Amino acid sequence: MKDRFDSGEGTQTTANDPPPPVRREFAVAPMARTAWLLLPAIALPLVLVSMLPPHGSLHPAPAWLAAVALLLAGLWLSMRRRRILVDDGVLTVAATLYTYAIPLADLDLEQARILGLEEHTQFRPARGLNRFGTPGLRAGYYILRNGRRAFCLLTSADRVLVLPQRDGRVMLLTPQAPDAMLEHLRALAAPRPAR
Repeated sequence: MKDRFDSGEGTQTTANDPPPPVRREFAVAPMARTAWLLLPAIALPLVLVSMLPPHGSLHPAPAWLAAVALLLAGLWLSMRRRRILVDDGVLTVAATLYTYAIPLADLDLEQARILGLEEHTQFRPARGLNRFGTPGLRAGYYILRNGRRAFCLLTSADRVLVLPQRDGRVMLLTPQAPDAMLEHLRALAAPRPAR
């Protein structure tokens, strides 16, 4: 077997070494337009209240306007933070204010499946433990209707990727292509044949 050298650091590798780590990002299914309606629904009453003059003054309080702008910017930025990444044997999900990382070895990919939450209501999030939720977006930690704890990044109730963990918890994700993601995870977790 012929040795080859890695061009960056001069480390020696052989043909029997495992392939380099695979980094792949999966697009998250888009949120429904109703999720974005939350911002104007919050903004309008806050702007109206903030424009009322403080007691004994004829001018609106500029501090209120700045607070409203910061609140809306924070909500907008957190709603845009949605990412699913597989890198070096770890699945990392960024969902609004939350990030969840788990080694692929801790997932029970044989039991993983893609389903609709309308038909399989036992997987619907029932109670939020530490979460961010709007119509069309659920992110964070929930207890499902079946009593299991779950980390969720849901932008739709259709074609949800259910990833059971070996410790009994579950991940619920809505990647744009759940079939491709599940196939990729299973391929990475499959034992490699000996050479």
